[in-house]
Amino acid sequence: MGPLYASVAMFVLGLLIAGTAANMPALVAGRLVQGLGGGAMTVALYVVIARVYPPVLHPKIFAAFSAAWVIPSLVGPFAAGVVAQMLSWHWVFLGVVGLVVPALLMIVPALRGLRGARSGSPAGTPAGSRGTSAPEDMSTPAPRRHSGSHRLAWAVLAALAVLGLNLSARLPVAGGVVAVAAVAVALIAVRPLVPQGTLAARRGLPSVILTRGLASAAFFGAEVYLPYLLVERYDFSPTFAGLALTGGAVSWAAGSAVQGRLGSRLDHRRAVRIGAALVLGAVVLVLVTTLLSWPAAVAIAAWVFAGGGMGLMYARLSVMTLALSSRDNEGFNSSAMSISDSLGGALSLATTGIIFAAFPTTAASFGGVFALTAVIGVAAVVVAPRVAGRR
Repeated sequence: MGPLYASVAMFVLGLLIAGTAANMPALVAGRLVQGLGGGAMTVALYVVIARVYPPVLHPKIFAAFSAAWVIPSLVGPFAAGVVAQMLSWHWVFLGVVGLVVPALLMIVPALRGLRGARSGSPAGTPAGSRGTSAPEDMSTPAPRRHSGSHRLAWAVLAALAVLGLNLSARLPVAGGVVAVAAVAVALIAVRPLVPQGTLAARRGLPSVILTRGLASAAFFGAEVYLPYLLVERYDFSPTFAGLALTGGAVSWAAGSAVQGRLGSRLDHRRAVRIGAALVLGAVVLVLVTTLLSWPAAVAIAAWVFAGGGMGLMYARLSVMTLALSSRDNEGFNSSAMSISDSLGGALSLATTGIIFAAFPTTAASFGGVFALTAVIGVAAVVVAPRVAGRR
């Protein structure tokens, strides 16, 4: 598994560059290298899961992934603050190297023999036959025929388009035109990076990838402004306002654990539809709370349900991506899912920032942000049933 080893090496290199940085450009360069390694590592790990573990275990494995994300998100900021205060901020990066290398060594035994037949599914298994509840007509579109360098170029173009969208708010005259152009360029650039038919919500894998991006855009676009709403409108302290996000993170892990425990008793399409509906309902409740000045407890409770919906949906979208992939395209499809996830969130955050700055009052700004994310949530609910084909 050369790609996994290479991605870990790049991730560690980024940590070392950031941890030894003497100025801001060096720190940014280190974070860039770290991000490249982290993104590649995620895709490589998905391929490892597909080839080492039988499909029946995939829901539980992705539930464990959620737990592995939640626990560091709860203790990480506090631990980083302690390290920075007692030692130096440099050790916030350098200390992680001591965690990454042992983690890699622990999975080396599982990687042995990976070139052989897939566990629970022989090499060459047709797409859609690995899942326990995949509908009969769920076909996997072939990856677009682009070389690795071409895909990297398209990915860079998409990232530059997001950057242009963020900067468009600073242009008083042509800002609107630049923003529309940036979104158009981002959508054009992402087409070669995802399965054919993704932007058109084609049934099966394309809709799985699109739902992932829409869910990410709706959830994270609203989540960023929820603590700000609690501080600005309800006089919460920043620490107490952050508990709303903690509740969402914990419920995310809980929702993922529930879907893992249910396994095949909860079919994929139903899990995705329920998850999308929970996210939409939560965003709408936050919007109504903002417009009607309802108690802050309504918004906080709503976000607990939003986290549960994301945990339920995200894990199953990951399972479906592997179930609808063949040995030849599972890397491409896993990469497409990660790209849709990150690009959806990035475009949403950039757009909500523009909307928030466009309104004359804070109340209207919050209303505009949550209204946009609610519209995106509606799109996710509409596309969610298309993740599975007609039986």
